[in-house]
Amino acid sequence: MNWCNASSKHTSQMATENNSDSNGCARPIQVDVQVAADLSDGPEEADIRDWLEQVIAQVGPDTARSIEISVRIVGEAEGRALNKQFRANDSATNVLSFPLLDAGLADLPDEMPLALGDIVICGPVVTREASEQSKKCSDHWAHMLVHGALHLFGYDHETDVQAQEMETLEIRILALGGVGNPYEPGK
Repeated sequence: MNWCNASSKHTSQMATENNSDSNGCARPIQVDVQVAADLSDGPEEADIRDWLEQVIAQVGPDTARSIEISVRIVGEAEGRALNKQFRANDSATNVLSFPLLDAGLADLPDEMPLALGDIVICGPVVTREASEQSKKCSDHWAHMLVHGALHLFGYDHETDVQAQEMETLEIRILALGGVGNPYEPGK
């Protein structure tokens, strides 16, 4: 995963393919990737999809429904505007998540896909943080994708107990993809 040298400057959508969850059950997963920033160091779409599939395999719902997630990579101006609008913070942040599914699956017809929500990542912030924290750029991008996806599944870090649970999952999922503990310096 060499994301820091990749160049993606367009909006695109990945095709739906069959993938297996942790129970070996094949189900379609659709990831819509939008690159809304001039970015030369972001991840490839296939890498984004791989990390999201890893999260779904570890903590996803027990369903054979198709799953949909949108990822939007933004610049600092849009990242700041979204953070201000939705979190009342007047600065760009690394990742924001917007879960769509609060109700259970019971209310949806079986043929309806499970739309988990949207993840917004501010590319310049992630790149800057990776440099400041002496982390590989690709590893930090992976961490932000995993972190954002866990929020879609209801994980949070508002309390120490919640933070410990979420960080433990992040560390485990990232390790499956060969990424070291992001909470250790230089990882």
